[in-house]
Amino acid sequence: MVLDHIASPRDLKALSRPEIDVLAREIREKLVETCAKNGGHLGPNLGVVELTMALHAVLDAPKDKIVWDVSHQIYVHKMLTGRADRIMTIRSGGGLSGFAMRSESEYDAFGAGHASTSISAALGMAQARDLRGGDETVVAIIGDGALTGGLAFEAINNAGPLKSNFIVILNDNEMSIAPNVGALDKYLGTLRAKPFFNNAREKVKEILGKVPFGDKARKALSTAEEAGMRFVSSEPKAAVIFEEMGFRYIGPIDGHDYDTLVDVISNARKIAGPVLLHVRTVKGKGFEPAELDKRTFHGVGPFAIEDGKVEFKSSDRPTFSEAFADGLVTLAERDPSIIAVTAAMPDGTQLKRFAKRHPNRYYDVGIAEAHGVCFAAGAAASGLKPVVAIYSTFMQRAYDQVIHDIVIQELPVVICMDRAGVAGDDGPTHMGLYDIAFLRTLPNITIMAPRIEAEVAPMLEHALSLGAPVAIRYPRGNSSGKHLDPVAPILQGRAEVLRRGEGVALLAFGNTCDHALDAYDLIETGGAKPTVVNMRFAKPLDEALLVELAQTHTKFITLEEHSLAGGFGSAVVEFASDRALGVTIERIGVPNTLIQHDKQPLQRASFGLSGESIAARIRTLEAAAAR
Repeated sequence: MVLDHIASPRDLKALSRPEIDVLAREIREKLVETCAKNGGHLGPNLGVVELTMALHAVLDAPKDKIVWDVSHQIYVHKMLTGRADRIMTIRSGGGLSGFAMRSESEYDAFGAGHASTSISAALGMAQARDLRGGDETVVAIIGDGALTGGLAFEAINNAGPLKSNFIVILNDNEMSIAPNVGALDKYLGTLRAKPFFNNAREKVKEILGKVPFGDKARKALSTAEEAGMRFVSSEPKAAVIFEEMGFRYIGPIDGHDYDTLVDVISNARKIAGPVLLHVRTVKGKGFEPAELDKRTFHGVGPFAIEDGKVEFKSSDRPTFSEAFADGLVTLAERDPSIIAVTAAMPDGTQLKRFAKRHPNRYYDVGIAEAHGVCFAAGAAASGLKPVVAIYSTFMQRAYDQVIHDIVIQELPVVICMDRAGVAGDDGPTHMGLYDIAFLRTLPNITIMAPRIEAEVAPMLEHALSLGAPVAIRYPRGNSSGKHLDPVAPILQGRAEVLRRGEGVALLAFGNTCDHALDAYDLIETGGAKPTVVNMRFAKPLDEALLVELAQTHTKFITLEEHSLAGGFGSAVVEFASDRALGVTIERIGVPNTLIQHDKQPLQRASFGLSGESIAARIRTLEAAAAR
């Protein structure tokens, strides 16, 4: 296999032209094989095979810098930069990350996992190069979905006046995870399809005469009808916003035509100032199931290569996300003022269910979390009851809006943070481990977490009844299903005692109740069984219950799937200290370190969040007390 002999981009450059086509085929086969086994972002990677090969054929990485936006399309890049022999370990514990990580390879110029960062980072690199007198080429690759993020346009706005030489490649596949939405998508559609060429033939000739394109690219651009491309004219109806903002716009280019890509990228490096190369690709290219079902195969679990059938894990219970969406649909049936907002994540948050039932009250704002939260605040100020569903890790991007637009104005927006806690195989950029810390310092906000899926809807109903800012956090996937005690009524700031014991009180927040109840069951008959509390609220705490428990127990152990720094346990420690409760407190949660990609149970066990670890700790405490 040609791929077996690619240890660096230098080996790619040495290939014959027929070998390039063989390599592209082998890369696609390896991508399908890898994702069929491990799951992963198959569609995005299949779509950038030729583009990635062309970049490494032209550039001199790692001296030249390639900055990937989001970087879920980086598998091909990893194969071409000395990691092909480890690609089957991707997203597995101890294996390659599914995203760009500077700590993993010198070829990963900038880490990423969130959208819309690449142009800003690349512009910073270009300025650093200019200040030190360097000559490396800097390239940012950004998808049309990520281009909807405000950060991307902030960078474009800044880049124009700076006039730094760098290239932005717009990888246009008409998709983010779900189909793109909004005016920008319609604008790019105009650039893709409108037959500008005939109306602007003289302008095209003028530009082609000044830009140092090679023969292949010149032919492709000057025979647009034959090549399936369009070069944009200068007439007012066809203004190119990127040109207006200081970029030289080139395209659209066929993103699967290797020779044209090599030619255009080679010559784009010679153009003074920022260049935007508009490349059209097909998400899932070369694997029919992925081409036909782009949403499923964007980020897919293990599947059968023969027919693309995805291996769904059967469960008779909904996930936390499904319970949230179903609960919201039901509540919206009764209350027409409820609206739902998401930031390009209708599938992951399951709000696609709400969109189907209440399309006029569903808003997908694109990859624009800050806008989505401020939009919700505006709707709340005008009498609606917005529910904003965004992953915990992405809510970080809207923190100013939570403070400035919601909390200070005490507006009744309910923020539902999906994927709160460990995120599994997506790694550090996707961990939802900081939301309690960055929210609980704010006044006028309630923070809740359900212990099981059945508690989500009652908690959501309670949140909507408060008429104030509320945040609800819940994890990826399901609870264990072993501890399905009936859900008691939700009362503001009140916890729920699930089991009565002595000595140790396990104060569990959210899904950590599972581990607390496991530990309770594991304590042998005759041992000191702990009291198990479903705290429900990180803010406000059930202060009366904590005072009561401090009088009857010698130790509290707080449990949270969150950073120990500033989290739920910290809130309990602060209260106990302020009130001089005199009880010893131990906290179990995520230490101040990055949690790497792995299976969720293994991630939790790594910091002691399992029934076995908690039970062992309780036995140790009991033995120490007996001495």
